[in-house]
Amino acid sequence: MYLIDPAAHSRRAFLRRAGHLAMAGTAMPFALNLAAIGEAAAQAAPSDDYKALVCVFLFGGNDYANTVVTYDDASYNAYSAIRLPQASGGIAIAKDSLTPTLLTPTTALADGRQYALHPAMTALADLFNTAGKMAVQLNVGPLVVPLTRAQYNNSNRKLYPQPPKLFSHNDQQSIWQSSSPEGSTVGWGGNIGDLALSQNGNALFTCVSVSGNAVFLSGDTALQYQVSTSGAVGINSVKNSTVYGSATVKSAMAQLLQEARSHALENEYNRVTKRAVEAETTVTAAIQPATFATDTFLVTNADGSKSANNSGFANQLKMVARMIRGRLSLGVKRQVFFVSMGGFDLHDNLIANQPGLLKQLSDAVANFHAQMEAQGLADKVTTFTASDFGRTLASNGDGSDHGWGSHHFVVGGAVKGKQFYGTPQVVSINNDPKLAGYEGHVGQGRLIPTTSVDQYGATLAKWFGVPDADLPGILPNLKNFGGNVNGIDYPTNVGFMA
Repeated sequence: MYLIDPAAHSRRAFLRRAGHLAMAGTAMPFALNLAAIGEAAAQAAPSDDYKALVCVFLFGGNDYANTVVTYDDASYNAYSAIRLPQASGGIAIAKDSLTPTLLTPTTALADGRQYALHPAMTALADLFNTAGKMAVQLNVGPLVVPLTRAQYNNSNRKLYPQPPKLFSHNDQQSIWQSSSPEGSTVGWGGNIGDLALSQNGNALFTCVSVSGNAVFLSGDTALQYQVSTSGAVGINSVKNSTVYGSATVKSAMAQLLQEARSHALENEYNRVTKRAVEAETTVTAAIQPATFATDTFLVTNADGSKSANNSGFANQLKMVARMIRGRLSLGVKRQVFFVSMGGFDLHDNLIANQPGLLKQLSDAVANFHAQMEAQGLADKVTTFTASDFGRTLASNGDGSDHGWGSHHFVVGGAVKGKQFYGTPQVVSINNDPKLAGYEGHVGQGRLIPTTSVDQYGATLAKWFGVPDADLPGILPNLKNFGGNVNGIDYPTNVGFMA
């Protein structure tokens, strides 16, 4: 039974995203924009039937080849020959350092293919191998239709359409999040939220970002509610005890911001302000206390001791965990969250900088999953990664350049874990005639995705409760997938969710 409202896409906000309270963005703190959701939600009492999606976006384009590393002898030798060992000035990770993070799937890959995670990602390797709560989606990225290298090089873009503005950071970030290049105003996470609004007692808290503005969370009706790692964002002139050191000014500002007006737009503006103030009060009460009964946000130090995980990224996931813990007070049964990390645009210093980033990612995501288990919600919350694009397999000397397809992770109790999904990549930077057909890449090891973002998103959305009939409205290119093309399967449901 679906709890997502199948009729929600026929309802649209009175004002679309581009015009929604545009004046509020310049006249007052962005807390006002957070509250600009219509009152369309039914006031149903929340229950234990809860689900949440958590998007972890890796800004900058994470290097796939040193994150999920080919390990079987033939593939590793090809990888090492292309990237060169570090002792020779290259960026290939030594094979012996990968052994502790070798992934051992329940079903072995064909042709003896094996993968290991980056040596810094021991927590996620354990989540895959021991707990079985993580899956690896191989070679996923934006596609309009399935493509081979020959089709990519074909000038007939009507017959073989490509995602617009490939290899551009801003555009590919937007395409991953919304299926459209930079300037898009509606994302597929927000469209999932559109369908969930009527199931939440308070629609305002359906789509929540702990990482600033993200088109991923913007729907046709649903707007994103933004919080910081410290909690709800307030309007200083309302929440502070004084304004400019004066209680009188504070009282006057509070009255001006919330009193009824005769002018329709002024009255709407103040109504939204009042709602923002009330939302802050609601969130602040719901997310208390700041700590958890079971402290799962711990990292293992070099000496084996454990200490609190207070990285900026971990603090984002802590806030998500606090929001989820307070779901009954917030009045929600379905939520979509957005968190992020930056720093992955490693044209240089890949070996120096990527390990720290991947350790932060690995530790915090594993900590968050452990917290969901402590809350008894591990099978109700699914976390997944995304990024601008993958990178070149070829080294540029000290890093890698912009690419296309990449490998990503899906974590949660409902994930059919300890498995790889999708098609293993060809470990090559050559135009090898033996690879006739797909041929794997478009130069320098820039992978042609063998799973589209639409397939990836549809698999998550279906688990969340979106009916099949509504999936094409959320992920517009999904209609172009669903069969075997060029010897590769492109199912609309990739299969990593139970």
